[in-house]
Amino acid sequence: MSNIQTTTLPNGLRVITDHVPSMHSVALGIWAGVGTRHENLAQNGVAHMVEHMLFKGTEMRDALQIAEELENVGGSMNAYTGREVTSYHVHLLAEDMRLGLDVMCDMYLNSTLPEDEIEREREVILQEIGMCNDTPDDLVFDVFSETAYPDQALGAPILGRAHNIEAMSQDHLRDYIDRFYTPANTVVSAAGAVDHDAFVAQAEDAFADKAASRACTYEAAAYKGGETRLNKDLEQSHFILGFQGLGRHEDDYYAAQALSTVLGSGMSSHLFQEVREKRGLVYSIFSYHSGYQDNGTFGIYAGTGPDKLDEIIPIVCDEVLKVGSDVMEEELARAKSQLKAGLLMGRESMMTRADQQAKCLLFRNKVFDLESLTGAIEKIDRAAIARVAEKIFSTKPTLAALGPLEKLEAFEQVRKRLAA
Repeated sequence: MSNIQTTTLPNGLRVITDHVPSMHSVALGIWAGVGTRHENLAQNGVAHMVEHMLFKGTEMRDALQIAEELENVGGSMNAYTGREVTSYHVHLLAEDMRLGLDVMCDMYLNSTLPEDEIEREREVILQEIGMCNDTPDDLVFDVFSETAYPDQALGAPILGRAHNIEAMSQDHLRDYIDRFYTPANTVVSAAGAVDHDAFVAQAEDAFADKAASRACTYEAAAYKGGETRLNKDLEQSHFILGFQGLGRHEDDYYAAQALSTVLGSGMSSHLFQEVREKRGLVYSIFSYHSGYQDNGTFGIYAGTGPDKLDEIIPIVCDEVLKVGSDVMEEELARAKSQLKAGLLMGRESMMTRADQQAKCLLFRNKVFDLESLTGAIEKIDRAAIARVAEKIFSTKPTLAALGPLEKLEAFEQVRKRLAA
């Protein structure tokens, strides 16, 4: 019998539990299937600001009471905003599960969005944006996304733009919550020492007044590519060279993950060996593949001394061109082991389990099936790596760079290298 159970309530709310008998604790929370890509560009940052504001008080609890009630029993709560999902969650002892879910539901459903708290939190977020702008290895990722998906919500910064945050009103926040924090767009998830029936009953009672609604929609993403250069007086130059990736529903999605692992994930990867170990050109270099519902991005990040830019770019381009045809069986086996180990070791965290199950329901409308995923990874062969490399690296590149950039060659020259 599976330890994973799901229930869909009449109003569309989905509840999922992953019972782990050996645990003394439970990780639980509420996941909304909305994020930055669902925003109006004129209100970019509203998703993240709503996430902050839900901690600032309800009709039953003020901000301090929310924190104290959970911390009084040793619980820890947090939240995050992504491009397609927002999560509010808590990890606490199993005996305090009812309290944890009660606080999470109260925040999600009954936040009052006090005007004085909005003003304070506005300043907090503006400080957060300023901190990001002063952290080049964070900022370059925002610049990359905006360059890959220009004038689109999917490419907009999650924190928002300062001028939008300055103009954000209580009405903007309330309208966003009313439109998107609906039962059909919400999953309540728990993992650990949890009783499914009791958990469902409490969630159903909390959402009893919420009527059925349609799931939210979003505009299809259109990858564009191109370049953005920001000359800044920094000790290092930072860049991301990237391409259009695969959406999470595409057949070769896990092959793209394996390709990224071979190319730039870990100390044995091509880029780490060629750029750092053999030549000492960087401290940090890695690749990644991010899949969304209908699109994706594949990126290579590096931070290097300004005088090394003219040396590192040709090496990176050369490794990109070679990786699809140069992967050895032992490298592929290692990449598949890394991917499978990541999934398996992630299952040791109750919060990871709750998060995985919630997102699988939101994005795929099915439970997280570890056996199916590891089976899909195991089927990846060298032909799949070659196929997905050709598909990804033949798209128009995106180059985002900041710092001293005098030695960064022209974008068209980078394109010529990649077309060789």
